[in-house]
Amino acid sequence: MQDLSLLGMFINAGPMVKFVMLLLLSFSIASWYIIFMKFILFKKVREESDSFLTMFWKSKNLAEAARLARNTPISPEAQIFTLGYNELQKISQFNQTVEPGAPKTLEMRLAGMENLKRTLTKAEISESERLGKFLNILATTGSSTPFIGLFGTVWGIMSSFQDIGQRGSASLAVVAPGISEALVATAAGLAVAIPAVIFFNYFATQLTDFDNTMQNFSSDFLNLVERDLISKQ
Repeated sequence: MQDLSLLGMFINAGPMVKFVMLLLLSFSIASWYIIFMKFILFKKVREESDSFLTMFWKSKNLAEAARLARNTPISPEAQIFTLGYNELQKISQFNQTVEPGAPKTLEMRLAGMENLKRTLTKAEISESERLGKFLNILATTGSSTPFIGLFGTVWGIMSSFQDIGQRGSASLAVVAPGISEALVATAAGLAVAIPAVIFFNYFATQLTDFDNTMQNFSSDFLNLVERDLISKQ
């Protein structure tokens, strides 16, 4: 009597079906590794972002906020602020070297704001890419593994019909084992794809929330800088 357990069907399957099952296993291991890593990363990001934003709004000046940002290296808002603050330092140094001691008009003070805006935009994109890294693997797993499993099933059924032709018998006892082995590939493909799709959608939603928070922080930071420049007139 043929072993119809999962392990037994895998052992008795043909080389192509075995290859498909091993490929699906590789996709499954990779996707679950990414899922666990993203859970840990996103949790730390939320914690550090909340901590940095709380400290930022309590800071007396930007220099103090820059020192506090070093304590939250995973926070995307902290990284955006650090790059923006460094750009502000460069703008300030440039203005001092153009005409030392000359009074700065409002137009001159706001001249560097476009550079600051571009720096913040680049920082947002960089942080979004960092947080979304490897999510494309989950998307690929969710969209491709059902078809990979289906390919294994079709191949297995073809092999089963070849065996039937060679034996000259089409009884249920002959057909059932080969068909069941083939269908396992489709079931495995769906088992790999479903979690990948669910968690990809979940992480994509989280990433959208992070993007919105980063954009809001960048806007608030620009408003602070502009008000500071205007107040010095």
